Amino acid sequence: MTFKQLKQNKFVRFFTNKYVIILIAFSVWMLFFDENSYLVHREFNKEVKELQTAIDFYKKKIAEDKKTIKNLEDSLELERFAREKYLMKKENEDIYIIEFDTLKK
Repeated sequence: MTFKQLKQNKFVRFFTNKYVIILIAFSVWMLFFDENSYLVHREFNKEVKELQTAIDFYKKKIAEDKKTIKNLEDSLELERFAREKYLMKKENEDIYIIEFDTLKK
């Protein structure tokens, strides 16, 4: 193919148009090189999803803690919690810790 024949081809004429070249250059710049590029937005969206997951986790933990605090307002429940979590005891009693082995041999 000679240069004249190549120049007459529809696709070559289309892609050598100055407006198409400028549009392609602008698109490549905006997708990859600009500070507001698609790649940067994708990273930000990923970070937003991770933060939203963390927010949901902490909201659940806050709800559990509020429920625990509400339960600890009762003196019997507070005593039970102290005995179970912190192994506290009264002066005249002994505590035996029993751990269950869940592994079957």
